[in-house]
Amino acid sequence: MSTPANPVSLAHWRRTVAELYATVRAAGDTDAERTALAFRDARDRLFREHDDSPIAAERRGRWQGANWYPYAREWRLRGEVQLAPNVATFDIPLASDGVLRCARVGTVRFSARGREARLALYWLCGYGGGLWLPFSDVTSGDATYAGGRYLYDTINGADLGAVDGGILLDFNYAYNPSCAYDERWSCPLSPLENQLGIPIEAGERSPLA
Repeated sequence: MSTPANPVSLAHWRRTVAELYATVRAAGDTDAERTALAFRDARDRLFREHDDSPIAAERRGRWQGANWYPYAREWRLRGEVQLAPNVATFDIPLASDGVLRCARVGTVRFSARGREARLALYWLCGYGGGLWLPFSDVTSGDATYAGGRYLYDTINGADLGAVDGGILLDFNYAYNPSCAYDERWSCPLSPLENQLGIPIEAGERSPLA
């Protein structure tokens, strides 16, 4: 992985993102819609103002904000985690950052709109590591980003937390990787096994021009 141009600035970015998610976890199930809307507003400000924003500097002044689906309570779900008995690792080539090694550490099972579904859960290898939960669905490449979206990326502070012995899958927080905003970014895209056969009409949509 390449060294950031300004490590101190990037550390501040990650710390700020982590603080936004900490606020979401602290709120719990109380007024979940208001919490999500406040999160979106704060995230938009961060994207407009921070030096490490994925929005190109010359576009930030006219950027309209992230393009979200309306908040929908039905997409706030509990996921049951089943850890993998054998951890399998694989590499994801990144255009400018070399190779990212991942480990498939388990499966998250959940029910959405009366259908059972599951997603593979990954660990991003390297010093410290981090939990990563990407997915794509029927909306990918149409209403949402073709490369899929993320729910968890704990290396970068995106962590919705645990709930009732499982993990929180609030798809209202599903977000685009940085490469959806600008091709200068190199991001790991959702693996094929995490393609859901249902439309996840929640969270972030394809970026506005």
